[in-house]
Amino acid sequence: MALLERVSTLIRANLNDLVDRAEDPEKLIKQVILDMENQFLQVKTQVAISIADLHMLEKKKKENEASMAEWLKKAEKSVDKKQDDLARMALERYRSFQLMAGSFQEQVSDQQAQVENLKSALQKLEQKLAEAQSKKELLLARHRRSQITGRAQRAQAAIGDHSKTAVFDRLKHKVLHAEAATHAEAELAGEDIDGKFAAIEKQDEIERMLGEIKQRRGIAN
Repeated sequence: MALLERVSTLIRANLNDLVDRAEDPEKLIKQVILDMENQFLQVKTQVAISIADLHMLEKKKKENEASMAEWLKKAEKSVDKKQDDLARMALERYRSFQLMAGSFQEQVSDQQAQVENLKSALQKLEQKLAEAQSKKELLLARHRRSQITGRAQRAQAAIGDHSKTAVFDRLKHKVLHAEAATHAEAELAGEDIDGKFAAIEKQDEIERMLGEIKQRRGIAN
């Protein structure tokens, strides 16, 4: 996530080093603090959004689990009524919700990890911002003293390697994510036969679950 990368760069920044290398330390330290404040607000907003998304996923997961239980009960009731065809249809619906359960659990786990990462970044950035604000005047005062006693050194540094003053170049780096290409032709070629085998396995699973329900209820096939 580009936002976390930018935050990480700000957190790692050495304020003393930044001020020492800057042509205009007062302007730089103010800009650093402003950047931190802006990033803090962005991360705080993203934390709230991520938590809301997590709650939504958890709600959908519970709804899916409730649907699973409901269709299993319907299948059992149909078996009790000796309506095997109806039981099979109910088990079909039960199985579809059962397959979705794994996907919901994975999404919830991923979202929980994202929320924790954002919370950690927010806490670290808040600490760094407090550090920058508390050190602001001390850093500037130290630099003013060095200005008085080292004019020659500052003049030499000013005409030196200008790249040394490009403090915020590190803030412009972005993480590029490349997606691996899928083997589309192979998947399409095997799609038909895979579908047939999947249908057979699906029917066997339905019959197995129907048999288990009948066995639990002491009903002969």
